[in-house]
This record gives sequence, C-alpha cells and structure tokens, in this order.
Amino acid sequence: MTTAMLPTLAATVPSHMWGPGYGPGWFILIPIFWILLIGFFIFFSRRMYWRHRLQGDPMSAEGVLRERYARGEIDETEYRQRLEVLRSGNK
Repeated sequence: MTTAMLPTLAATVPSHMWGPGYGPGWFILIPIFWILLIGFFIFFSRRMYWRHRLQGDPMSAEGVLRERYARGEIDETEYRQRLEVLRSGNK
C-alpha cells in the first residue's frame, strides 16, 4: 500500500460505512422520533385525564345538574342555588 492510496482509501471508507445513501443522521432521527411519539402520548393522556377530572363524573349529582343547565331545563339562578346546596351538603 502506497502513501498515494491513503487519501483515496480514506475518502471511500466513510461513504460505504453506512450503506448506500444512508448517513449517520438516521441514528439521530430514529430516537428523536420515538421520544416525540412517547412525549405526545404522555401529553395527550394527561390532557384527557385533567379534562375528565375538571368536568367531574357525569353521573354525579353535580354532573346531572350541569347537564340540566346545559339543556336549558333550569336557569342560572336555580343552577347556582342547587349547586350551592349540593356543595354545602345540606339536603
């Protein structure tokens, strides 16, 4: 092996090390893809959990009262009065 062949050999080794058309960028992109996918899953599952927690149980007394108010069966003053009674614990 002569010294004239070393630059040619050094230039060809990196291009063939990763295969044809693939560079070292794939080793960075694949973990980033999985991290983003898992991050989105965690974000949306927590969002659904907090949304459910803020709205409460639809079958609870407050949930039924909220549904009646949304359908227009009761007005705002009656809704607030009944909600106050429910939250105070008096029946």
